[in-house]
Amino acid sequence: MPRHFLRDDDLTPAEQHDVLELAMAFREDRTVRTPLAGPQGVALLFDKPTLRTQLSFSTGIAEMGGFPVVVDGRLAQVGERESVTDVTRVLDRQVAAIVWRTYGQHRLEEMAAVSRVPVVNALTDDFHPCQLLADLVTIAQHRGGLSALPGQRLVYVGDAANNMAVSYLLAGATAGLHVVVCGPDGYLPTDDVVDRAGRIAATTGGSVAVTTDAEAAVAGADVVVTDTWVSMGDEDSAAQRVADLLPYQVTAELMARAKDDAIFLHCLPAYRGKEVAAEVIDGPRSVVWDEAENRLHAQKAVLTFLLEQG
Repeated sequence: MPRHFLRDDDLTPAEQHDVLELAMAFREDRTVRTPLAGPQGVALLFDKPTLRTQLSFSTGIAEMGGFPVVVDGRLAQVGERESVTDVTRVLDRQVAAIVWRTYGQHRLEEMAAVSRVPVVNALTDDFHPCQLLADLVTIAQHRGGLSALPGQRLVYVGDAANNMAVSYLLAGATAGLHVVVCGPDGYLPTDDVVDRAGRIAATTGGSVAVTTDAEAAVAGADVVVTDTWVSMGDEDSAAQRVADLLPYQVTAELMARAKDDAIFLHCLPAYRGKEVAAEVIDGPRSVVWDEAENRLHAQKAVLTFLLEQG
């Protein structure tokens, strides 16, 4: 059976470290490994809007010796025009891996259950694991290397119930970080996610915490992170969400509570004046452009890892 990457904790701490180490190697030499030489194709399915995901996977697959096969979800209508199972059985006979950016996590799991090639989660409503690998590479890049990841204090501020907050809890715990997610009541992660992250952290020396107090959370942080307040699918409740989350905007004043050398991350797209002030995301502590680039290196690394497992 192939290995899949459907959620952050599909990788053990040792496997995550190996993937991150390979991503750092790809940063130094973008063609250090070419497991798709042949060339072999990788299917890229997009049901949601995309910029960084499509760009980084397409570029990365080409640099790995293969070619991307982009499938427009609006045309394919996976699960509507044809079942997820039928689509998968067409794809896995022609490509070396399948990457899917979609809505429900159950769709991805249904695909992985029958696929004969690796399936990669390029974002669902529940998780964004490829982004977290890129973020961990970025933290290592700016905070002393991979060996310095364990013990870093990462604070996520904003909608702490969304897929990014969940992935920070799981992937951060796997890397041995001290992860704090912070948001107002009604925007906090579920107990089962926190419990799962806590169990992982107990094996890696990390920790996880949930709070509604942004100022206390950010105090002494090494890394401060936020995400858009209105995710795809939440547009109908945008006004209420902005009102609820405005006290959790990452401002210069809030960043001042973090360590002097703390960095700021945002997976993008960003909305200046909402979840983050322009002076923060465009300021000297922001590493969001390195973060966006590192999607390329991290995704090449996880694809290489999965392909070599088979």
